[in-house]
Amino acid sequence: MDTQKFADQIRYYTMRELDNLGFGHFGGSLSIVETLAVLYGKVLNVSPERKDDPNRDYFVLSKGHAGPALYATLFLKGYFDEAFLFSLNQNGTNLPSHPDRIKTPGVDMTTGSLGQGISAATGIAKGNQLLGKENYTFAIVGDGELNEGQCWEAFQFAAHQKLDHLIVLIDDNKKQLDGYTTDICDPFDFVEKMQAFGFNSWRVDGGDVSAIEAAINQAKQGYGKPTAIVLDTVKGQGVPYFEELVDNHHVRPDEAGKIAIKEAIESLAKKIEVNQ
Repeated sequence: MDTQKFADQIRYYTMRELDNLGFGHFGGSLSIVETLAVLYGKVLNVSPERKDDPNRDYFVLSKGHAGPALYATLFLKGYFDEAFLFSLNQNGTNLPSHPDRIKTPGVDMTTGSLGQGISAATGIAKGNQLLGKENYTFAIVGDGELNEGQCWEAFQFAAHQKLDHLIVLIDDNKKQLDGYTTDICDPFDFVEKMQAFGFNSWRVDGGDVSAIEAAINQAKQGYGKPTAIVLDTVKGQGVPYFEELVDNHHVRPDEAGKIAIKEAIESLAKKIEVNQ
């Protein structure tokens, strides 16, 4: 599979499902598209046919508000159909705005209360370690989410337990709900902090699918430590309107925004050769 094309497809369907809903978490969904394309296109040992296989790899979207991007990915991988995808956040849906492992095929862990997903991922990795399994647990955590102290307790535990089959991907898109992370609570250098907490850690271009894949392959070398890959991303990544929008966390677009979204969807449709 062409990973960049897969990323373009994920971005297209993420935009379409949110446009269909009329509002939502555009910024933080778009910033993890390339990472999801690498995970589900190249890395994760998962499939719809063996979604409950205990020996599969596990994925936890700790920043649960980016659920729409995960849903687009799962749809493209065949976990459910288009009608299911476009039921996002509707009354009675099995596709809530934040992931729910009971309701949505392919979701390994319910998330949404920020800070808790990384603890769950650490628990999954520890459980598999105790069972002597070689499968991996991956988690995407937000930069703003790392304001939560619970995350750092989990990281300390993971390093102490030598969970070298836990790979944490930090979406460093520089923004959170109320503004820039440096203004709200300066995170300083994530790589240095993760190394201080006992992780292997390095920074990569979070918009470069080849760089992300190489970083994950490097992380799989183990070294007796968990790994944190810091993804240098842009909130709203891949859609200029949202990249430039200041308040792009949760968006209820005005008329100008609706036009810009339609234009972005049309542009992405041409890129992936989809007839609308």
